[in-house]
Amino acid sequence: MNLQPFNLKNEWVKLIPLKETDFELLYNVAKDPLIWEQHPNPDRYKKEVFKNYFNGAMESKGAFTIKSKTDQVIGCTRFYDYFPEKKEIKIGYTFFSRVCWGQPFNKSTKQLMLDYAFQFVDHVIFHVGANNIRSQRAMEKLGAIKIGEEEVAYFGEASRMNFVYQIAKSNRS
Repeated sequence: MNLQPFNLKNEWVKLIPLKETDFELLYNVAKDPLIWEQHPNPDRYKKEVFKNYFNGAMESKGAFTIKSKTDQVIGCTRFYDYFPEKKEIKIGYTFFSRVCWGQPFNKSTKQLMLDYAFQFVDHVIFHVGANNIRSQRAMEKLGAIKIGEEEVAYFGEASRMNFVYQIAKSNRS
């Protein structure tokens, strides 16, 4: 499984493999404090904190800059923790510009990633902050099922309580 395929796009979004030169474009979206207010790390709008997030995205070799159909940078997401022997991968570290909220951008992004991932795996896992009600609702709208709770240490950050959601290939409609 290539964690950064080049052909992920639909009528709403294009997922472009992340490059070092994308930092400023993404930070221009991420510097809005309201994006992070329910996130386990609410300080990610600060440049030095976002830099850690970005470094983790680059090191993952599975991250994407999300662009709208008009080529505007609107967010970031990634594949991570691919376990071929378990036929499992995680999708996460996703954020969107607030102008995208309430529109099909998140669902379209996740559907692209799920469609691609299910060519190789049987289960996709999502970690969602225990206090991130907005993202929990988005997971439920996607058909994800909460399967547990666990402490998760995001790249270079302290551990925080997260809900674990799963979408199984066999349960997709």
